[in-house]
Amino acid sequence: MGPGSLWDNGLQPAMNDLADTLALLRASPVSVFVNPNAGSGRARAHLSRVQNLFLFLDISAQFCITDTADELESAAREAISQGHRTLFAMGGDGTFQALANASFGADVLLGILPVGGGNDFAVALGIPNKLQAALTTMLKCAPRGVDLVRVRAADGTTRLYAGGGGMGLDAEAARLASEKYRRLPGRLRYIAAALGALREYQPLRVRVQFPEREHEPLEASCLLTCALNTPTYGGGLRLAPDARIDDTLLNVALVEPLSLAGVLRLLPRLVATGELATSKIRRWKVRSVQLATDRPCSFHGDGEILGPAPVQIEVVPRAVQVLAPRAG
Repeated sequence: MGPGSLWDNGLQPAMNDLADTLALLRASPVSVFVNPNAGSGRARAHLSRVQNLFLFLDISAQFCITDTADELESAAREAISQGHRTLFAMGGDGTFQALANASFGADVLLGILPVGGGNDFAVALGIPNKLQAALTTMLKCAPRGVDLVRVRAADGTTRLYAGGGGMGLDAEAARLASEKYRRLPGRLRYIAAALGALREYQPLRVRVQFPEREHEPLEASCLLTCALNTPTYGGGLRLAPDARIDDTLLNVALVEPLSLAGVLRLLPRLVATGELATSKIRRWKVRSVQLATDRPCSFHGDGEILGPAPVQIEVVPRAVQVLAPRAG
């Protein structure tokens, strides 16, 4: 497929928007960090198409294939030191998370080319989940300041994540999704992983405290407890439908215990729309939260295991500048 075919089916960007975006992308060298394992290898399969488009548009771009988050972060810091001011993550939410951690505090602009199993942060930005449409959208984007989430784990680890993070069933599901179920597409991958984890899962007792509020901490049994920056996580699971990525707020959700039979009853709607249609969800909008558990438990962010509980989580307002679709 040639670069021109990306603009078939009425997708050709407005010429003024295209000129503005091209000027931005040509202002300094661009780096594209490719996770070859993202989307069960979709990143590697589409790499030549993306390279050809950048070449066709006369954008000076350096493509860097990285197999681990550590490799990506090291390469990104090196690119920044060499004057690269626009950095793309070609992968999923975990790939963007690594890029955000490497570039936080630097005067750079970040972009996303979504080819991962879960692309929730890209979707929240308004970037289509299909690469062809995402590439066209890229050409009518402008810088936008967005929030990230900072988590401090019990072992001293401090990390930023972009979309959603949590503990309980979803942390175990995140591990299985990256291993046993990694070849399944999108939302199905995470649902299958959650069902696999549910078979032996025992409800978690969690202590939820909101530092900005004066009332006593909440203690409850849960299937999972999560802190989200985006409406969805896990490839489209809608646990925070009112979340926005630039409102300086966290969306905390606690899902009370559900039996396997109860989950199976919810499954058709969950698969179809990503909605967990149950009254057993409690939700809060806050700027920070502390989570502790009654047994050893890991916390994940964007599907990556980040560290053990207890954890302190806070929103970081306007943490990074990203390329996002222009209004309208």
